[in-house]
This record gives sequence, C-alpha cells and structure tokens, in this order.
Amino acid sequence: MNERLLVTFNAGSSSVKIGLFALEPSGPRRVGKGLIDFRRTPLTFHLVEGPDVFDVELRAQPGEDLDEVLSEAFGWLSKHFDVARFAAAGHRVVHGGDVFAGAAAVDDATLAEMERLAVLAPLHQPQSLRLIRAISRLRPDLPQTASFDTAFHRTNADLVRRFAIPREMHDAGIKRYGFHGLSYKFIAGELSRRAPELAGGKVIVAHLGSGASLCALDAGQSRDTSMGFSTLDGVPMATRCGALDVGVPLHLMRQDGRSLDQVEDILYHRSGLLGVSGISADSRELLASARPEAREAIDLFAFRIAGEAARLAATLAGFETLVFTAGVGENQPQVRDAVASRLAWLGASIDAAANEANAAIISSSDSRVSIHVIATDEEQVIADEAVAILDRKD
Repeated sequence: MNERLLVTFNAGSSSVKIGLFALEPSGPRRVGKGLIDFRRTPLTFHLVEGPDVFDVELRAQPGEDLDEVLSEAFGWLSKHFDVARFAAAGHRVVHGGDVFAGAAAVDDATLAEMERLAVLAPLHQPQSLRLIRAISRLRPDLPQTASFDTAFHRTNADLVRRFAIPREMHDAGIKRYGFHGLSYKFIAGELSRRAPELAGGKVIVAHLGSGASLCALDAGQSRDTSMGFSTLDGVPMATRCGALDVGVPLHLMRQDGRSLDQVEDILYHRSGLLGVSGISADSRELLASARPEAREAIDLFAFRIAGEAARLAATLAGFETLVFTAGVGENQPQVRDAVASRLAWLGASIDAAANEANAAIISSSDSRVSIHVIATDEEQVIADEAVAILDRKD
C-alpha cells in the first residue's frame, strides 16, 4: 500500500476508537479500525483490517500520559499498515465552547483553548488532550487536527441556547452547547445522499447509545438539541441521569450531606438505565430480562426520548422525518417501536417487519413521518474534516 494514511482518534471517557483511512482523490476511505478499552485489564487493542480481526493484549499501562500505550499500539499497527506514511492525526474533541465553530489545526494556541475548556467536559476532554500530547511527543512531525462535537450546534439560536439564569452567567459561558455533533453532521450528510428531498426539510435524529441525545435539523442544520451545558442533560442514558431537577443535587448535598464528588459519581456513573433497573446499564440485557425493574428502565428511556422528540418538534414547528442512529438506535427494534408508538399522535407509524429486520426505512405505508435507521460514523467526519484542513494548508 503506497497511499498516504490518516489516523483518527475518537476518545470517550474510558475508551478510544481508532480509524485508519487511505487518502484518495475522492476523499478518505476507511481501511481499518481499532479500539482500546481502558476499563479492561490487561489493556486489549482490538484491530479490524478488512475481514481480519485481531485482539492483542498490551503490556503498557495507562498513566498520566498515554505515550507507552500509543507507542505499543502503533507498533501493532505497523504490522498491518505503513505508519511511516501517516499524513496526519485527527481527533474528536467534545467541547469547543464558543471558540471553535468548526474543525481546527492543533497548534499551541488551539491546544491552550482546548485545555481551558476541559472544565466544561471533565470526563472526555482530558482524554483527548492526553492523546494529542502523546502523539505530539511520539510523532512531532505529524500534523494534528481537532473536530469538535459542539461546533455543529453553533447554528442554534441564542434563545435556544439560553438558560433562565442571570445574564452575566450566560455571558460567562453557562449556556446550552449540545454534543454528539460529529454524529449529527454525518447523519445530515448521509440523509442528504439517500433522500435529499427529506434532508432539506425538518428532521429529528435520535442518537441512542451509551450516551444519548436528540437533535432537530432544518435543512441539515442544527436548530435545537437535548443535551445542554453538559453531557448529563436530556434523555436518560446508560449510566447518566438525563434532565434532572437541579433541586435534587442540592438536596443530596445539603440534606443528605453527600459531597460534590459523591453526587457527581451518582449522576454520571450510577444513574440512567443502571440506576433505574439496578441490574445493568446495557439495554440488551434489560430487554432480555423478565424483571419489572428492567422493563421500567426501558419504558422510562423510551418515554423520555419520545417526550424530547415532541419538544424538538415544537422548535421546528413540525417534522417530516425521524432518524434512529448509534448502537441502540441502529440495533434495537423494541426501543425504536416503543419510541415511535408514543409519537403516533404526531403521525409516526412503524412497519413491524422492517423494524425487526433493522431495515434502512422502517416507517409503515400510512405513516406521516418517514422513519429511518442510519448507521453513524463519527470517525469518517473526523477524517473528512482533517483532510479539509490539510488541503487548506497545502
């Protein structure tokens, strides 16, 4: 393989997805992908190259930096790809605040801004920064780019972004930012390719994975989204609470005497599907369980998703298309059916056979809403944005 390669890093709070792309005249083409899950001991590097799958145990241990982990991972990558031909590294960075309205080349100035914004995304941003710093030490010659989840939602009106708090707090940056922007950007583009007549209208996208949110699109642009200032907001998630009366954490600290760290742990790691069910954060396990707590967790999940979709419909003044995406949205017919059933009053109706088959279009013939299932690809967006930045610099 003689073509130049691009490597992408999609950092979560406890794992990193790695994408390998060949740089071709038509654009970056995925040729491999990997995953490092920091929750597993020993660390395992999961690598996919075409039909071949490899699982390799890493000797390196994650510390304050990720130099040893990435060095060993690059060593394994070199057995399958010519890492000397890496042209750039692209990163997903969760929070761009009001500073970044699009992807940016990583330099000292942008890195400083990303570090300043880390307090707004304490679970995700530090991980991305560790990766960027590790790459800069391992491959100082390699250009790096950052793609921001918040950037896609910069088209939201100020009214949508505002909380009913003192104006000086809003002006200081306490506002609704929205997340999962790379996923929504991909879905907007993919829907435009598949059904341009629908993509030009009013669309609600439900990104349902371990993290979950919804977004209202009008002609492919974000007009509103369920997540706000933090990744806790909106609908319940695997372990995150979703929208919560702010009086609850105040009560937990003032009346129950819980510390800030304890409350943060509850809201981020012990709530959501896990908290309601007391069984699991994995919706697949809950759907397979006969226990009433499992059923209640799924019912609450679907109830809140449908309610948020209805709220977003109010922002758009109606909608014609509903898209399900991400791990749960793409693969779990029961969740899609439960959500759509609660949106029947808005004209949503699912074809049971198509839904069970995870078909691309699952709306029934009499549905007034066109309902789609589209696999998202955040790494492709990172790669596309990285190439656009490289082309500008050439």
